[in-house]
Amino acid sequence: MRMFTFRRPVMSRVPYLIAFSLYIALFLNLIFYRQAYALLPVNSLWTLAVFLSMPVVAFCVMNILITLASFVWLERVLISLFILLGATTQYFIWTYGVIIDRSMIANTLDTTPAESFALMTPQLLLVIGLSGLFMVAAAWGIKFKKSPSRWRTLAMKGISLFVSVALLLLIALCFYKDYAALFRNNKELVKSLSPSNSISAVWSYYVHHKMDNLPLVRFGEDAKRDPAMHPAGSKHLTILVVGETSRGENFSLSGYSRKTNPRLEKDNVVYFPHTTSCGTATAISVPCMFSGMPRKNYDEQLAHHREGLLDIVQRAGIQVLWNENDGGCKGACDRVPHQDMTKLNLKDYCIEGECHDEILFHDIQKYIDTLHGDGLIVLHTIGSHGPTYYHRYPPQFRQFVPTCDTNAIQTCSQEQLINTYDNTLLYVDYIVDKAIKLLASQPDNVTTSLLYLSDHGESLGENGVYLHGLPYAIAPDAQKHVPLLIWLSPQYQKQHAVNYTCLQKRAQTEAFSQDNLFPTMLGILGVQTQEYHRADDILAPCKE
Repeated sequence: MRMFTFRRPVMSRVPYLIAFSLYIALFLNLIFYRQAYALLPVNSLWTLAVFLSMPVVAFCVMNILITLASFVWLERVLISLFILLGATTQYFIWTYGVIIDRSMIANTLDTTPAESFALMTPQLLLVIGLSGLFMVAAAWGIKFKKSPSRWRTLAMKGISLFVSVALLLLIALCFYKDYAALFRNNKELVKSLSPSNSISAVWSYYVHHKMDNLPLVRFGEDAKRDPAMHPAGSKHLTILVVGETSRGENFSLSGYSRKTNPRLEKDNVVYFPHTTSCGTATAISVPCMFSGMPRKNYDEQLAHHREGLLDIVQRAGIQVLWNENDGGCKGACDRVPHQDMTKLNLKDYCIEGECHDEILFHDIQKYIDTLHGDGLIVLHTIGSHGPTYYHRYPPQFRQFVPTCDTNAIQTCSQEQLINTYDNTLLYVDYIVDKAIKLLASQPDNVTTSLLYLSDHGESLGENGVYLHGLPYAIAPDAQKHVPLLIWLSPQYQKQHAVNYTCLQKRAQTEAFSQDNLFPTMLGILGVQTQEYHRADDILAPCKE
């Protein structure tokens, strides 16, 4: 009986290089060509020629790089890397409308295992398996045909390089002005071109973060409590709820037609409907809002090695606790007491490494009872984080139906997706209301207050865009418009002479942003420091 033997396909080296250069340049950049076709637009023979030259340029560049790598026998490694990068990025750009840049690399590195698993859909595995892993296997499975002459192979490579360079020069000579105009007017287009988008994004991330380990810069060293706001015998307790992926336009407090905030509407909160975020991703917004730097002057490198809001509050003698349920505080809580609530893995709240936000209240009253002075508790929620929106709330909050009960959100109808997302906001409403009720139940000698602010918004399929993380300059308002609300106990309003009517008027007539969090929290907590800017404190004009 003859044994079956597998024979590896055989190719000459130069055709091999050309074939895989074509595959990467053409088939792993379909999304780039689709976007370029729409932006030109192709409405004449000339613009058609410009468009058809693009795959030629991509092929020539790819062929040059891979051929050069072949001189040091690294062509298979480079081809494999380019295929995996191209297949992966094309899937996510095509499916979710994301852009591959430095912030997306930060999002990827900050993603928890549970969040990563949520993105693992059958479609992703099929696409990456066929367009990525299968082609990598093919790249390694092909055997090079022995050439009768080494010099002949070198000559063929040289001709291939010469032709590629010549074509690039010819296209540049003919279409340089068209290319320059297209990419100058559509700067984000290049971020759809693989694998250069991934490589440049990783390099940008490295350059941006290479100074993260510099010595800590002290900030607000003069911080102290304002004696007028801390009379003897009284105690202040404040809860800051940091939201996740809640978009302001879907809050009924903001005028949304659905009742997504039925509890908060009864809590006498002040809601600020015109609030914008510092970034479109947690890794940007959270460090920014705690940094004390306004968005227009925000220095991400400096923020990573400088003290922030919580350091100043703690230095003033206020006890700080950060309860985490969203994969990390992105450096904002590094030097204050903090605990990852997901590690408790309480069966009533958690499943598969993720927990409902109610876990943030576990033993919180016990902690409050141990406070000997003023306290600030930060609750970092997982809120409305996608794509598994249906995991963000217990069954009793599934009020808007039908829902999108899958992580492949692009396969759901707009109605299903919005229903599921709005259910997450019902649960956000419950969580914030629970925090307010906790504060309202404290003894009379405890003056209480609360502030809720989401880190960024979310796209729900509008114009084919999902999730968040687009560059701020081109991100839709849905990713930048965030909910902000403040609740002050009657005792707080009386003790510190806060005019609630004034505050409500400011909320409706003025625009605010995450820039206001830093000074407003210092004002609410009664912390004095030269880093406090009264003009940016939301409450300051309404204190009589």
